[in-house]
Amino acid sequence: MIRDPETIEAFLDTVRRFVRERLVPAEQEVADTDEIPEDIVRDMKAMGMFGLTVPESYGGLGLTMEEEALVMFEMGHTSPAFRSLFGTTVGIGSQGILIDGTPAQKDKYLPRLATGDLVASFALTEPEAGSDAASLRTTARRDGDHYVVNGTKRFITNAPHAGVFTLMARTDPLNKGAGGVSAFIVERDTPGISIGKRDKKMGQRGAHTADVIFEDCRVPAENLIGGKEGMGFKTAMKVLEKGRIHIAAICVGVAERMLADALKYAMERKQFGQPIAEFQLVQAMLADSRMEVYAARSMVLDAARRRDNGENVATEASCCKLFASEMCGRVADRAVQIFGGSGYLADHGIERFYRDVRLFRLYEGTSQILQLVIARNMIREASQ
Repeated sequence: MIRDPETIEAFLDTVRRFVRERLVPAEQEVADTDEIPEDIVRDMKAMGMFGLTVPESYGGLGLTMEEEALVMFEMGHTSPAFRSLFGTTVGIGSQGILIDGTPAQKDKYLPRLATGDLVASFALTEPEAGSDAASLRTTARRDGDHYVVNGTKRFITNAPHAGVFTLMARTDPLNKGAGGVSAFIVERDTPGISIGKRDKKMGQRGAHTADVIFEDCRVPAENLIGGKEGMGFKTAMKVLEKGRIHIAAICVGVAERMLADALKYAMERKQFGQPIAEFQLVQAMLADSRMEVYAARSMVLDAARRRDNGENVATEASCCKLFASEMCGRVADRAVQIFGGSGYLADHGIERFYRDVRLFRLYEGTSQILQLVIARNMIREASQ
């Protein structure tokens, strides 16, 4: 759903120029320092990147899913770390409040999230629990007007910078399944919260993850999202459904960037007296990549439009994320192959992208979990 073609195209032009002129030149600096320059962070906030999906009534841009996907296509043309900086606030960090939060919760948090003054993180994964809700061990015990939270969350994106966490914790110890999990808004300065050291990752330097530890952390009962216990995992699944389309769009954008770099190199690099782009086996890798990028882009736009139309896209979102992330990995591998020995070195950036995109097949639903989600949804629908 494109609300105003001229307005969104003007915004996309701004994003393209920002990516080309500010972000791409800073990629190596971010890779070397593991930090995104503060002036870039300020400019992202001024552009409204942290409030892409927050409604205009709360100070955001209120983009539709299709519009958001178009922006992510453009953001994918640079290092994924830049998108990650605001991505958790735009998506999984704020969407739980937006989708299921009370009016008071929305009024309190969404305006600050929209401006980037408040960075949000999504605290679901634990040392012993990720895809399996029944393994969630973090507890939230009701104590008067508060919940006492204990547990550890792992691999939490933007945890070192977050001002607020969307936390999933078990409120019903007798219910070992998803129905015993509730969602909370937990502010960073709440006593009992500590942040672990930054994780040392394979790629995506500049995008920081860390453990978040809760020790007798007293969270006000009014911060229970929606004011109702047992709805946390349902909230998480709604958030992840939207987030999977978002991640699929980023995968498309990054694949487009890698393919463009590989094509440029193939047209310039000569062997046996001619550009390697003239060799049919190199052409096959370029063609296969172009075909898969096109297929993934089409899937993302279709799923986004369906969601904007109010359809249930749980299956389509999983299909998008599964196909696009696997596609992105294949394009990365082919790009390294086309670059040859140069692709294995850090000089051209393709080696960095190769490491960066490996994460796409892991977070917000591993490829294997998404296969199960898709198949089980198919069986459920066929049985009705």
